[in-house]
Amino acid sequence: QAQLVESGGGLVQPGDSLRLSCAATGFASGYTSIGWFRQAPGSGREGVSTMHINFGTTYYADSVKGRFNISRDDAKNTVYLQMNNLKPEDTAVYYCAASDDWGYFGIDRAHYNYWGQGTQVTVSS
Repeated sequence: QAQLVESGGGLVQPGDSLRLSCAATGFASGYTSIGWFRQAPGSGREGVSTMHINFGTTYYADSVKGRFNISRDDAKNTVYLQMNNLKPEDTAVYYCAASDDWGYFGIDRAHYNYWGQGTQVTVSS
């Protein structure tokens, strides 16, 4: 059974860095994209970044460009989100998600059908 498990969240101060990890297991049919979404209290779930598995193409939301970096370790079936220069507005539950929609690449959550349980990131002084 396909499963995504996130880790690495925590409480940090503004300007700090944090790296999230997402371990993917049980994807017998594979997936085309894997990425990160986040949901702040009282807000909807928004796309942060994604990576195309075959081409390595990446996409970032404007709010995190230049600060966040998505990468993967194929040997470990793990995707990472390196978050630098964190801001209080980055506070949210971060979710890893995978899409098997071969005709789509982007951060529209409607195209992602596998989700992790989420990990809390809190940026506060």
